[in-house]
Amino acid sequence: MRKIFLIIPLMFSINLIAQIDNSFNLTGNLSADSKTLLNEYKSESPVNLNITNSENKKSPLLAGLFSVILPGAGEFYAESYYKSAVFFALEAALVTVAVVYNKKGDDKTKEFENYADNITDKSGWSVVRYAQWINQYKGKNIQINPNTNLNAWDRVNWSELNAVEREISGFSHTLARHGEQQYYEMIGKYHQFSPGWWDYSGGSNNFEISPSYAYYSGLRGEANDLYNVSTKAVVGIYINHFLSALDAVWSAVSFNKDLAVKFRMDAVQVADNYDIYPTIYLKYNF
Repeated sequence: MRKIFLIIPLMFSINLIAQIDNSFNLTGNLSADSKTLLNEYKSESPVNLNITNSENKKSPLLAGLFSVILPGAGEFYAESYYKSAVFFALEAALVTVAVVYNKKGDDKTKEFENYADNITDKSGWSVVRYAQWINQYKGKNIQINPNTNLNAWDRVNWSELNAVEREISGFSHTLARHGEQQYYEMIGKYHQFSPGWWDYSGGSNNFEISPSYAYYSGLRGEANDLYNVSTKAVVGIYINHFLSALDAVWSAVSFNKDLAVKFRMDAVQVADNYDIYPTIYLKYNF
């Protein structure tokens, strides 16, 4: 950080000095006030009159609060406009990414759910096919409603199905109810549920992965990737709020230190007399 010191001699009325600091009991009379100031000078020490303008100071606490609410707002308050623009632009970008990718994830989720629920002889995942496979290869007798006009998930008693799944050795899961998030995850994640896919042809070996199973799993993976991007953007939003708040506090503190103005009365000896010269010391940090 560099500092510039400007020393500007000012030959102005002592009345201004009296307005700045009344502790000297100045009268406004140049001759009398010069003697008063000279006595205060005490041989070689300058008279320092500090000027502070509290109205122009920035509150670090208020700046931080502004940026917690809206990144960049605290920097704007502290008159750090470039940083304000950066934090605000970053916030807008992160919010946009979070919203857009969450929407894409929702769309992809709807796509794979519809793919699974479009149950025909040549599409979809059917709990009826899954239950039939259990009856055939595991020797169970899960009741299946013969009414094909019903949805597949309405033709099987779920409580009975789950009870049978718990009895079968090697089965690690009980199928969640249709429509639940776990339902759509299980049918495309665990080999136990492979026989429910329309193109399954593994017989008793339910570890076979059919093309439709693989395609469905790929759709789910894409949806998860989209949601992951959205989640990371949300984390970025929190971080941006935090960093902006810290920077806003620092910006307000820096603003208050950037400009320091001091008045000093310098006494200069001329022959047998001392003359008083008001001087401004201007310090600017950058």
